[in-house]
Amino acid sequence: MTTTDTGPLPATRRPPRSAPAVHSPKAARALTRPQRRAGWLLLAPGLAHMTLFVAVPMLLALGFSFFEYDFLQAPRWVGLDNYRTLLHDDRFHTALWNTTLYTVVIVPVGMALALAIALGLDQKIKARAFFRTAYYLPHMTATVAVAVVWLWLLDPNAGALNNFLALFGVARVNWLGSTTWALPAIMALGIWQGLGTKMVIYLAALQTVPAELKEAARLDGANRWQVFRNVTWPAIASGNLFVLITSVIFSFQVFEQVYVMTRGGPINSTLVLTYDIYLNAFTRLKFGYACAEAVVFLLIIGLVTLAVMRINRGARDA
Repeated sequence: MTTTDTGPLPATRRPPRSAPAVHSPKAARALTRPQRRAGWLLLAPGLAHMTLFVAVPMLLALGFSFFEYDFLQAPRWVGLDNYRTLLHDDRFHTALWNTTLYTVVIVPVGMALALAIALGLDQKIKARAFFRTAYYLPHMTATVAVAVVWLWLLDPNAGALNNFLALFGVARVNWLGSTTWALPAIMALGIWQGLGTKMVIYLAALQTVPAELKEAARLDGANRWQVFRNVTWPAIASGNLFVLITSVIFSFQVFEQVYVMTRGGPINSTLVLTYDIYLNAFTRLKFGYACAEAVVFLLIIGLVTLAVMRINRGARDA
């Protein structure tokens, strides 16, 4: 006599209805409620700062760019007139050219010098901590104070630079009073003051380069340049991109040096966008026009940053 097993399976043989939550990747990544609260609490100061001092001013600047406003009378709607005026404003064109030239010069030169210094300070040399501190000090010093010191260094009569060059028979130069030398002098200050931050980032990136890879390359007969080109440079690519983007943004924002040392002169040879925006807003009382200039300035920085990231991504994928 045969029997047919139509009853339910024993509990030990039943397949599980669903995988336990702990095995789900999504559930594994999910945060608990206390963790989410702690995260929002930590983010709160940064979000408040971004909202009050970045997002709100940006929206206000965008709104005022469509008005004519001089702080004395009520704003008057002018639509796109401020933007049309910018297209034919020679001062704006000069400021844009000077800012672009400033960026094109100081970003690659500053990055190359900072990387060279970082490579040197990454070696086991005497007084390494002292040199690291010395190179970083300019970044810790207020830009206005640094600019005042450079005013003395570049003084045409009693400046240390002219006195030094006179030892070699070089004639005295009116560095900040010359349309030829004023902008290069501002560039030199920008390069010198930005070295510390870039150097620290490069030093941190160099610490991540695996020593065994460099040692293996040397054992294969690679010289110093080949080790740097094929091992070190690819390994610090992310740090290099960060330095490049922040350098471009900060160079576009140059202001204090120009304000203290030249006030945009002589003959607008050192006029930059941020200083022209300041003049339009608080000296000429053309606040709406200054806001339109600031909006265009922001768009330029955004487009340049996106272009840099795309070029870097293309080079990395090639």
